[in-house]
Amino acid sequence: MKKIEAIIRTSKFDAVRDALADIGVRFFTLTEVKGYGLQKGEKHMYRGADLGSDYIARLLMEIVVTNEKVEEVLETIEKSGRTGSVGDGKIFVYDVAKSVRIRTGERDNDAI
Repeated sequence: MKKIEAIIRTSKFDAVRDALADIGVRFFTLTEVKGYGLQKGEKHMYRGADLGSDYIARLLMEIVVTNEKVEEVLETIEKSGRTGSVGDGKIFVYDVAKSVRIRTGERDNDAI
């Protein structure tokens, strides 16, 4: 099993979610996050005042899948989340040693 963490633009969330649903990924954890990278923050003007932020709002999607599903999920997130501009995000993949569905006690692949 693998855990995929994808940091994506908030504006691309609907496209990524729908594309993942199309390949059978129907559950994930979503967290609103802020980051700092090549974009160096966002500029916001309000009544002529610069209300810039050093951080950029993004979404962190956490998805656990079987080893066989990893490449398909990566390609799907990459295609549906890409704008071609700096700040499209990053994807990280980690090994998962164990998983347990609390309600039923199912373990590992059966739990996901």
